[in-house]
Amino acid sequence: MSVLRLTVTGVLILSLAFLIACKDTDEDEKRTTNPKPSAQAASQQSAPGGDEDDENPAEANAASAESPAPLQAAGQQLAYNFDSDSLGQLPQKFHAALTGSGSESKWAVTADASAPSKPNVVAQTSTDKTDYRFPLLISDEGSFRDLDLSVRFKAVSGTIDRAAGLVFRLRDPNNYYIVRANALENNYRLYHVVNGRRSQFAGANLKVTSGEWHELRVEAVGNRITCYYDGNKKIEGTDDTFKDAGKIGLWTKADSVTYFDDLKATAK
Repeated sequence: MSVLRLTVTGVLILSLAFLIACKDTDEDEKRTTNPKPSAQAASQQSAPGGDEDDENPAEANAASAESPAPLQAAGQQLAYNFDSDSLGQLPQKFHAALTGSGSESKWAVTADASAPSKPNVVAQTSTDKTDYRFPLLISDEGSFRDLDLSVRFKAVSGTIDRAAGLVFRLRDPNNYYIVRANALENNYRLYHVVNGRRSQFAGANLKVTSGEWHELRVEAVGNRITCYYDGNKKIEGTDDTFKDAGKIGLWTKADSVTYFDDLKATAK
């Protein structure tokens, strides 16, 4: 009888151990099948933020990092006047991109008799009226951290927006700094764009005329950014969002048709 009781007890113990092991295995499988979201994924799912221009921002495009470019040493310069590029084509050593939604940007070299550097300019010609749509033209050449960057622009048309901007320290089409002038709003603003969400951190009100050539210029040294309009200092700001070197480029918004010429960048 004692032997029987021991045998039954042993069977019960083995059965209980087997059930516990099965439960642990099930829990492990659940954890493997349904992992917790990473901090990066949680950040990408967070609610959008930004200024009044960004009341209904679209989902950020899935953007891969830009191809690496050599860091420019102090004093090195890149300059583009687009005069040797083929009409109707993207300028050499540039590629088009887009922040936001809507149709792809349309950048092309075109002739303009009023160009500061004749005969050619580069133009963004798409008239897609999607509001949260920011066409980019990105240089494939050097990478800059501290820099002096300038361009001439002419606002041609646009009913939703009529803007021109300079992009710098660009990591990818959803992460960069942008300073832009707007001929419909008559203002000049400095933003950082993080995961496709635009946030203004400095700006000024000024007259921006259409159909005339103006100059945008920005100096960025460390976290201090100074912006000029037609040679006059208009914006000073500090920001620590993008500390590393990045690419440079041109920017417009929505249905802005804008001409650009004489893009120059000098490493500091």
